[in-house]
Amino acid sequence: MELTVRELAERLNCPYEGDGSVILKGVAGLERATQGDLVFLVHPKHREALEKSSASAAILPEGEHFAKIPVLHAENPRLAFARATEILCPAHLPAPGVHPSAIIAPSAKLGRSVSVGALCVVGEDVEIGDGAILFPLVTVYPRVKIGARTIIHSNTCLREGVQLGSGVLLHNGVVIGADGFAYIRGDDGAQIKIPQVGTVVIEDDVEIGANSTVDRAALGETVVRRGAKIDNLVMIAHNVEIGENAILAAQAGIAGSSRVGRQTILSGQVGIADHVEVGDNVIIAAKSGVTKKIPPGAFVSGSPHLDIRDWRKFWALAPQLYDIVKDFKKLKARVEELEKSAKT
Repeated sequence: MELTVRELAERLNCPYEGDGSVILKGVAGLERATQGDLVFLVHPKHREALEKSSASAAILPEGEHFAKIPVLHAENPRLAFARATEILCPAHLPAPGVHPSAIIAPSAKLGRSVSVGALCVVGEDVEIGDGAILFPLVTVYPRVKIGARTIIHSNTCLREGVQLGSGVLLHNGVVIGADGFAYIRGDDGAQIKIPQVGTVVIEDDVEIGANSTVDRAALGETVVRRGAKIDNLVMIAHNVEIGENAILAAQAGIAGSSRVGRQTILSGQVGIADHVEVGDNVIIAAKSGVTKKIPPGAFVSGSPHLDIRDWRKFWALAPQLYDIVKDFKKLKARVEELEKSAKT
């Protein structure tokens, strides 16, 4: 897409300075920008890179000026740049319609302007909302409900009875509603599967990354609340609840019946044990192992987890532990010598 600086400023609701007729064709970083690109500046320390840049326009913080090229002013340049990127570099979306090779059950209900790609399978009693998009090779089991404007990429599988809200984005290979992992040992020692008869509810504006999984509940619902963002290769077990606007980074794993609060951040490879409650606005550092309740607003790290301040103190001392142990052994030996001398 091509827009003038003036047109983009109007769509972003940002004031601008300079030649508003300059054409913008794309976005780039400061170092790699060429003619037609839009860039942004957050911190003055990158001003030198902006001076050397070949970009055609820039988004700057309010009060920051630059005469070389047209500039747009924004309270949050990074956010404005993200929105500009959506405008200038729109995602590829197929046109509405059902591909001839797709299999649609007679009882399925498709809303207006729905797109169903090649080799998709849509089961009985499925409901798909207006403007939803299924890319090729999506499998939708019976009784699934898909909200309006939801986008589902190839090789995703939605199991029976799951519910997706509006504006959901599922990347390639996501599986929603597979059985939770639950067994009980029988009298003969064999592992007997516990039936998983619940469902999964994904609320509005959730994004789930490639090859992530959300298991169905044993009873009731596994729930991902509105606005949560889930990275690639994340595993969410049965009966888990993910709070509104939570962020789960790659390879995080949450065991059954745990709860993650609103606005909470799980960094990469975080593991949460079963039946654990993590409060709102919590930050959990990478590779942490969470085994007990975390109160709202905490920042934790380590396995088992510690308050971040205690964790930092511990690891500040850790390199000295070997020398401390050697000194302790020497002191112990000296005390034993003194005790022997005192007895004689």
